[in-house]
Amino acid sequence: MDTTVPGTTTMYPVQPAIWPQREISTEVPAHFFLTGPVGLKLDESGAEFGPGGYLATSPYYNIFNLGKWSRHAGRMPLQLQLEGQGRFLLSVRLASPNKSEQQLISEEIQLHGTLRRAVDLGETVPREALVFFELTALADARLDDFAWVTTAAPLRQPNLVLSVTTFRREAQVAAAAARFRAFFANSDLAANVRMVIVDNGQSCDVSGGRGVTVIPNANLGGAGGFARGLLEAKHSGATHCLFMDDDAMIQMEAIERTWWFLAYAEDPSTAVAGAVVDASHRWRLGENGARFELGCHPLYAGLDMRDRGMVFGMEFESTWQEADDLYGGWWFFAFPVASVDAMPFPFFVRGDDVSFSLANDFRIVTLPGIASVQEGFTDKASPQTWYLDFRSHLAHHLSLPQKERSWREVARMVRSFYVRTVMRFHYDSLAAVNLALEDVMASPRFFDENADMAQRRDLLKRSSIMETWLPIRSTVPRERESHLGRRGRKLMRWTLNGHLLPLGTGTGSDLVLPSGRREDYVATYGARQVTYLNADETQSYMVIRDRERFWTETRRLIKNVLRLRRIYPRLLREWRNGYELMTTDKYWQEKLQVQTPRRLKFTSDSVIVPANDPQVKSA
Repeated sequence: MDTTVPGTTTMYPVQPAIWPQREISTEVPAHFFLTGPVGLKLDESGAEFGPGGYLATSPYYNIFNLGKWSRHAGRMPLQLQLEGQGRFLLSVRLASPNKSEQQLISEEIQLHGTLRRAVDLGETVPREALVFFELTALADARLDDFAWVTTAAPLRQPNLVLSVTTFRREAQVAAAAARFRAFFANSDLAANVRMVIVDNGQSCDVSGGRGVTVIPNANLGGAGGFARGLLEAKHSGATHCLFMDDDAMIQMEAIERTWWFLAYAEDPSTAVAGAVVDASHRWRLGENGARFELGCHPLYAGLDMRDRGMVFGMEFESTWQEADDLYGGWWFFAFPVASVDAMPFPFFVRGDDVSFSLANDFRIVTLPGIASVQEGFTDKASPQTWYLDFRSHLAHHLSLPQKERSWREVARMVRSFYVRTVMRFHYDSLAAVNLALEDVMASPRFFDENADMAQRRDLLKRSSIMETWLPIRSTVPRERESHLGRRGRKLMRWTLNGHLLPLGTGTGSDLVLPSGRREDYVATYGARQVTYLNADETQSYMVIRDRERFWTETRRLIKNVLRLRRIYPRLLREWRNGYELMTTDKYWQEKLQVQTPRRLKFTSDSVIVPANDPQVKSA
């Protein structure tokens, strides 16, 4: 039976295709499963087929999570839209946990431009359900584009501000603006989407216009930059705001998918959190959402986006994920402006996204293919990041009522930071943790008075004695691992990697480890010194067991923890009151010296899809 939808029907492309792109990701297996004579174009969308060429949309970027759409947007008619030329065998399949896959469509099709097929989902949709299609070419053929579309009208037309904070990353932010402008020039959503670049370094050379506004801003870090962008969104008539990093490499179709999901979401508090993809291995997820409980716990870290079983498992599991401590990273986080009760706290960087998600009543969802490609966090770790991480972790538990924990629980978190630094001879980082603890105990006023972090950044830089990446000017050292047996490892664990033993400075192994194992302190057991190599093996640094620094920072930490215990009840009260005062519009307007935010131009009667154009482009 011909289920092609008549050409006069208005279609809404709820999930456009995401194709590999040369500057963002050329990991074809993370986008499509291909066999036989079929190839993709990297400079434009589309696939070329010879007879027998096969393409499936089952990998991460192009699977359609029907379960999430049904749960958050209700039941809607679903259709597959294909554009291209040639004869294919088309199969549409539905996958759900613990069941055989169900074939929804299996037929021969002839493409002459645009073709649509309605997908009969039956009376009930499984709670967890994924839909994908397969094409097998029966002759030379071409697929130009595709989308999952619906005839159901959206509930709202979001006016979305993309807020990008930048600090002296001129090339990266210029590339992000160029990608957005190319999208803006051709998208049916152009009337409903704008980009605001908040320039904390006041060095950005991107010109305004064509959908982009550039705002010079005081350098109060990511917190100050995103607060400025959110103020702009609030005063512009925007219904939603999307926080993005300046170095985030994002396919513009991810923005379209986000927009459509927000347009259909039945709960107006719905927010979309994007995943982060490791730029060194663009088939691997860094995280897809995260939880906070006495530390940050990334979800699905290391997942192989090319592995169908792993991707299916993640999407099934995350469909009904409703954790109270779920948060979204600010490399890509879209949220409704009306649900913002608390502005960002002036953390400068690190932790501002966690507290913003937890302090506001968002219903956070992750979706396939909505991801930012960025450098991994491992090489970025430094005493400054340890300082920023620890002070924000402690501040979350002091300031957020739902995260209040006993002193003993907080002390266990402190112990975790201590063990992870001292076991690896990272005394600079341990000193930074001590400094962070002292600053948090100084009350929230410290954060207000040091919102630009200038003094602390300078102090941390000067006090980083060993943990500083330096160029490798000779032969790259070969990796050398510890080979201690079970008893030796047990001894090292109970003596804090030899610190409590009367070992001389020359006792132990000289190890060489990749930066990806910087957090693996077990790998350093029995070492005298450890050399770490960055991901490109162009830089390194060396740490050496130093009992004097060990005892200096250990005694300091014990003193700080005892003081924390003594003042903990008072500190809780101070942080609750201070957090509330420092997350208001008024606070940020005064801090950033914002008078009257400029109004972006959103058209209230903007049209999502031209009424006289039934051929909806998916990208």
